[in-house]
Amino acid sequence: MPVTTTAAALVESLTEVVPDFPKPGILFRDLTPVFGDGPALRAVADALIEPYLGRIDAIAGVEARGFLLAAAAAYSAGLGVVTIRKPGKLPRGVLREEATLEYATTTLEVHEDAVPVGSRLLLVDDILATGGTLDASCRLIERAGWSLEGIAVVMELDGLGGRELLAGRRIDAIVTV
Repeated sequence: MPVTTTAAALVESLTEVVPDFPKPGILFRDLTPVFGDGPALRAVADALIEPYLGRIDAIAGVEARGFLLAAAAAYSAGLGVVTIRKPGKLPRGVLREEATLEYATTTLEVHEDAVPVGSRLLLVDDILATGGTLDASCRLIERAGWSLEGIAVVMELDGLGGRELLAGRRIDAIVTV
Protein backbone atom coordinates (compact mmCIF):
# COMPACT_ATOMS: atom_id res chain seq x y z
CA MET A 1 0.00 0.00 0.00
CA PRO A 2 1.46 3.44 -0.89
CA VAL A 3 2.73 5.62 1.97
CA THR A 4 0.02 8.27 1.55
CA THR A 5 -2.78 5.69 1.39
CA THR A 6 -1.60 4.07 4.63
CA ALA A 7 -1.22 7.45 6.34
CA ALA A 8 -4.66 8.58 5.18
CA ALA A 9 -6.31 5.43 6.53
CA LEU A 10 -4.58 5.86 9.89
CA VAL A 11 -5.47 9.56 10.12
CA GLU A 12 -9.10 8.83 9.30
CA SER A 13 -9.35 6.01 11.83
CA LEU A 14 -7.55 7.77 14.71
CA THR A 15 -8.77 11.38 14.42
CA GLU A 16 -11.36 12.27 17.04
CA VAL A 17 -14.13 14.70 16.09
CA VAL A 18 -15.08 16.84 19.09
CA PRO A 19 -18.31 18.86 18.74
CA ASP A 20 -18.61 22.38 20.13
CA PHE A 21 -14.89 22.84 20.78
CA PRO A 22 -13.41 25.37 21.33
CA LYS A 23 -16.84 27.02 21.05
CA PRO A 24 -20.39 26.06 20.09
CA GLY A 25 -20.89 25.15 16.44
CA ILE A 26 -17.29 24.09 15.80
CA LEU A 27 -16.42 20.48 14.94
CA PHE A 28 -12.82 20.18 16.18
CA ARG A 29 -10.60 17.59 14.50
CA ASP A 30 -8.29 16.28 17.24
CA LEU A 31 -5.16 14.75 15.72
CA THR A 32 -3.44 14.02 19.04
CA PRO A 33 -4.35 10.30 18.83
CA VAL A 34 -2.40 10.20 15.54
CA PHE A 35 0.65 11.73 17.27
CA GLY A 36 0.31 9.26 20.15
CA ASP A 37 0.41 6.19 17.90
CA GLY A 38 3.98 5.38 16.82
CA PRO A 39 3.18 3.63 13.53
CA ALA A 40 0.65 6.34 12.61
CA LEU A 41 3.09 9.15 13.38
CA ARG A 42 5.76 7.44 11.28
CA ALA A 43 3.35 6.91 8.37
CA VAL A 44 2.20 10.54 8.53
CA ALA A 45 5.75 11.91 8.70
CA ASP A 46 6.80 9.74 5.75
CA ALA A 47 3.73 10.76 3.72
CA LEU A 48 4.33 14.47 4.36
CA ILE A 49 7.92 14.38 3.15
CA GLU A 50 7.83 11.65 0.48
CA PRO A 51 6.94 13.91 -2.51
CA TYR A 52 9.79 16.28 -1.58
CA LEU A 53 12.66 13.87 -0.86
CA GLY A 54 15.84 15.02 -2.58
CA ARG A 55 14.32 18.44 -3.30
CA ILE A 56 14.53 20.12 0.12
CA ASP A 57 17.26 21.11 2.56
CA ALA A 58 15.17 21.58 5.72
CA ILE A 59 11.64 21.36 7.06
CA ALA A 60 9.85 24.32 8.66
CA GLY A 61 7.28 23.58 11.35
CA VAL A 62 4.68 25.94 12.78
CA GLU A 63 4.20 26.11 16.56
CA ALA A 64 3.09 23.88 18.14
CA ARG A 65 1.83 20.73 16.41
CA GLY A 66 3.82 21.57 13.29
CA PHE A 67 6.96 21.12 15.42
CA LEU A 68 6.05 17.49 16.09
CA LEU A 69 5.52 16.78 12.42
CA ALA A 70 8.57 18.71 11.23
CA ALA A 71 10.84 16.95 13.72
CA ALA A 72 9.55 13.48 12.84
CA ALA A 73 9.78 14.08 9.08
CA ALA A 74 13.19 15.77 9.32
CA TYR A 75 14.59 12.94 11.42
CA SER A 76 13.35 10.40 8.89
CA ALA A 77 15.02 12.30 6.03
CA GLY A 78 18.18 13.36 7.88
CA LEU A 79 17.30 17.06 7.59
CA GLY A 80 17.15 19.98 10.00
CA VAL A 81 14.12 21.83 11.33
CA VAL A 82 13.28 25.54 11.12
CA THR A 83 10.92 26.58 13.92
CA ILE A 84 8.25 29.20 13.27
CA ARG A 85 7.22 30.49 16.69
CA LYS A 86 4.89 32.73 18.57
CA PRO A 87 6.45 36.09 19.51
CA GLY A 88 9.12 36.39 22.17
CA LYS A 89 10.28 32.76 22.08
CA LEU A 90 13.39 33.11 19.89
CA PRO A 91 16.51 34.67 21.45
CA ARG A 92 18.35 36.02 18.40
CA GLY A 93 17.54 38.15 15.36
CA VAL A 94 14.09 37.37 13.99
CA LEU A 95 11.78 38.20 11.13
CA ARG A 96 8.12 38.82 12.05
CA GLU A 97 4.85 38.50 10.16
CA GLU A 98 1.27 39.10 11.23
CA ALA A 99 -1.10 36.17 10.82
CA THR A 100 -4.82 36.74 10.41
CA LEU A 101 -6.74 33.92 12.05
CA GLU A 102 -10.45 33.17 11.99
CA TYR A 103 -11.31 35.58 14.81
CA ALA A 104 -8.01 37.20 15.77
CA THR A 105 -4.53 38.14 14.66
CA THR A 106 -1.19 36.95 15.96
CA THR A 107 2.47 37.37 15.15
CA LEU A 108 4.85 34.66 14.03
CA GLU A 109 8.64 34.80 14.15
CA VAL A 110 11.57 32.88 12.71
CA HIS A 111 15.32 33.19 13.27
CA GLU A 112 16.56 35.12 10.26
CA ASP A 113 19.63 32.87 10.02
CA ALA A 114 18.03 29.51 10.84
CA VAL A 115 19.38 28.02 7.59
CA PRO A 116 21.49 29.55 4.80
CA VAL A 117 19.90 31.91 2.27
CA GLY A 118 18.73 29.91 -0.74
CA SER A 119 17.85 26.81 1.29
CA ARG A 120 14.88 24.85 -0.02
CA LEU A 121 12.18 24.35 2.63
CA LEU A 122 9.06 22.28 3.04
CA LEU A 123 6.52 23.90 5.38
CA VAL A 124 4.50 21.43 7.47
CA ASP A 125 1.58 21.82 9.86
CA ASP A 126 -1.22 19.68 11.20
CA ILE A 127 -4.28 21.38 9.67
CA LEU A 128 -4.99 23.81 6.85
CA ALA A 129 -8.19 25.70 7.69
CA THR A 130 -8.40 29.42 6.90
CA GLY A 131 -4.73 29.50 5.91
CA GLY A 132 -3.75 32.56 7.94
CA THR A 133 -0.97 30.89 9.91
CA LEU A 134 0.48 29.12 6.89
CA ASP A 135 0.27 32.29 4.77
CA ALA A 136 2.27 34.26 7.35
CA SER A 137 4.74 31.36 7.59
CA CYS A 138 5.19 31.37 3.80
CA ARG A 139 5.91 35.10 3.89
CA LEU A 140 8.52 34.56 6.62
CA ILE A 141 10.25 31.85 4.60
CA GLU A 142 10.31 33.99 1.48
CA ARG A 143 11.49 37.13 3.34
CA ALA A 144 14.38 35.15 4.83
CA GLY A 145 15.58 34.34 1.32
CA TRP A 146 14.68 30.68 1.47
CA SER A 147 12.85 28.84 -1.29
CA LEU A 148 9.43 27.46 -0.33
CA GLU A 149 9.13 24.16 -2.19
CA GLY A 150 5.69 23.31 -0.85
CA ILE A 151 3.28 23.03 2.04
CA ALA A 152 2.32 19.66 3.49
CA VAL A 153 -0.45 19.17 6.04
CA VAL A 154 -2.05 16.18 7.67
CA MET A 155 -5.60 17.47 7.16
CA GLU A 156 -7.19 20.15 5.02
CA LEU A 157 -10.59 21.47 6.09
CA ASP A 158 -12.31 22.14 2.77
CA GLY A 159 -14.46 25.21 2.35
CA LEU A 160 -12.68 27.49 4.84
CA GLY A 161 -10.65 29.37 2.22
CA GLY A 162 -7.17 28.18 3.15
CA ARG A 163 -6.24 26.77 -0.25
CA GLU A 164 -7.51 29.93 -1.94
CA LEU A 165 -5.46 32.17 0.38
CA LEU A 166 -2.37 30.13 -0.46
CA ALA A 167 -3.08 30.10 -4.23
CA GLY A 168 -0.01 29.64 -6.37
CA ARG A 169 1.75 27.49 -3.78
CA ARG A 170 1.99 23.71 -3.88
CA ILE A 171 -0.15 22.19 -1.12
CA ASP A 172 -0.25 18.49 -0.26
CA ALA A 173 -2.80 17.20 2.25
CA ILE A 174 -2.92 13.61 3.44
CA VAL A 175 -6.67 13.91 4.13
CA THR A 176 -9.26 16.50 3.06
CA VAL A 177 -12.56 16.78 4.93
